[in-house]
Amino acid sequence: MPNKRISMIKLRQVIRLYHQGKGSKSIASTTRLSRTTVKKYLRQYNRLGLDYEVFCLQSDQELSERFGAAHHPHQKKDKELALEKLLPDLVKQLKKKGVSQELLYRQYKEQCPDGYSLSHFKRFIRLYRSQMNPIMHLEHKAGDKMFIDFAGSKLSIEEEVGEMKEIEVFVAILGCSQLTYVEAVSSQKKEDLVKACENALHYFGGSPLAIVPDNLRSAVTKGSRYEAVINDTFASFAEHYSCTVVPARVYKPRDKSLVEGAIKLVYRNIYTMMEKRTFHDLQSMNQALGVAVEIYNNRPFSRKTYSRRQLFEQIERDTLQELPRYRYQIREQSVLTVNRSSHVRLGSENHFYSVPSKYIGRKVSLVYDKDKVNIYYRHILIASHQRDMRPYLYSTLSEHLAPNHRYLMEWDAENFIRRGMEIHKDVAVYIEKVLDETKYPEQGYKSCSGILNLVRKVGAERLCGACRYAYGLRQWGFRVIEDILEQGLDRLQPEEEDRTIPTHENIRGEEYYQ
Repeated sequence: MPNKRISMIKLRQVIRLYHQGKGSKSIASTTRLSRTTVKKYLRQYNRLGLDYEVFCLQSDQELSERFGAAHHPHQKKDKELALEKLLPDLVKQLKKKGVSQELLYRQYKEQCPDGYSLSHFKRFIRLYRSQMNPIMHLEHKAGDKMFIDFAGSKLSIEEEVGEMKEIEVFVAILGCSQLTYVEAVSSQKKEDLVKACENALHYFGGSPLAIVPDNLRSAVTKGSRYEAVINDTFASFAEHYSCTVVPARVYKPRDKSLVEGAIKLVYRNIYTMMEKRTFHDLQSMNQALGVAVEIYNNRPFSRKTYSRRQLFEQIERDTLQELPRYRYQIREQSVLTVNRSSHVRLGSENHFYSVPSKYIGRKVSLVYDKDKVNIYYRHILIASHQRDMRPYLYSTLSEHLAPNHRYLMEWDAENFIRRGMEIHKDVAVYIEKVLDETKYPEQGYKSCSGILNLVRKVGAERLCGACRYAYGLRQWGFRVIEDILEQGLDRLQPEEEDRTIPTHENIRGEEYYQ
């Protein structure tokens, strides 16, 4: 078996003792090296012809290079060289589903019957993998990142006797102090994710520069190694809190190893506190989780004298960004086509909202919350409505309609009376009477519209005269006014009824009753 390479400290001891006049046997005993090894290095030293003072001034690197010939370099065996050629392909095959190291070893032994044992085979694969995929240790800066994920194992609440419902568990952890937040939520939908994230930020008392989620559908629309597509709602939430969303790369668990480790600790330290308890709603479960999380955050790190909470208070709290004054209000988004009636239908409650008529047939974006519905075309706000949850009804602004439709929108009693007053008081009085005498409102609106439009044909003076004449006749409607104007009766005054009592022998006068 070849001698092992000795350290440079041992080499310096050997040469120093040699110059002190010690023999190889004495040197070997003092340095605890074999006599053969001592003799080998002494021969090498004499062959180099170095002066002792020059030798002492040499660095370890220089001595290692000069005395390298004294070492036996590792000579690779033929079976080692053969296995090294196979390693790239073997590691690639291990990525396939159902392929194990034992299966690959059997194939290897068929090709190389005199090859290595299974344990050596696995060791070579492990070494090759570690060399091809080295791990980089990252130091997390204070206030830099918050890692988020959902735990794989769920908790349960008892809704009815014997009926259990599984509950998702959200976990957030700050990169530097490792302060942890845990919350039970109904689902992994974006509404629950945003709410849990927001609660975590308020628990920490500030927002970091970046949020690092796993590739959840509620946060990431399309994962990518270089630039993922972020869900619009989650991106809007992050912008509200001045954060950047930096998703972990797909199939790169080490990108979120901190939160993965935190989840394991949550299983070990928090889930164990919840096992023997029964909960009937999320509120009571989250109260219990809050107590357990505080205990966990205030417990000292393993082999350290300080806790996550202490580390957070000392170095990370002041580095977090200040929270905005108002909490984030989730806004939903939909892309819809404006229909021929100049409206879009919001599918969640089947209510219709008007859009300017020039956008008929175009695709518009609806951004809405519980109070407001804003409609955009190419990022330009074109309409805004109050949210109305009543199904199959219309929220219509008259300025959005085409001119001929807008005119119909203005059909109401007050509008017709107002327009009549603009012409003359007598016209307004007659219009009001027409509306009162018409049983069906829409028919009255049509009559009033026709009467008011006559002003463009005959003028305000004649229309006033026609309305006064018709009022005296107690006749109401468009046809009445039209006939009066055609016959020129508007220039006449209706005959007043003769209210005097005629003289007759059978009619007694007032004198009869005195």
